[in-house]
Amino acid sequence: MLVTFSSKVDANIIMLSNHAKAVLSIAGKSLGESLSERGVFTAEQLPEAIRQIEAAISAETPMQEDIPDEPKPHPMNETVRLGQRAYPLLQMMKKAQTANTPILWEIGTSW
Repeated sequence: MLVTFSSKVDANIIMLSNHAKAVLSIAGKSLGESLSERGVFTAEQLPEAIRQIEAAISAETPMQEDIPDEPKPHPMNETVRLGQRAYPLLQMMKKAQTANTPILWEIGTSW
């Protein structure tokens, strides 16, 4: 299932629900067993959500340095890191914070 994040300050962001649930949880949203059908980050909640996501990204284990004589894995075999996955939403949050506007999310899309 897909989750769409929307705000007046940026284009919509679409994530798979299991990835969205993980990012929302890190950002301080208590979700329980399943992701709620709709939700919001109010303008007042954005600074703390941004801080928590940035802290989680900083706490990630650094990628192993390239070893000169070992072959690099195929890009499709590399793990997508939290920093990569959360980056679009984090940028939307920063823009929304500057504009003092909320971010909404909703399960499902018009697809």
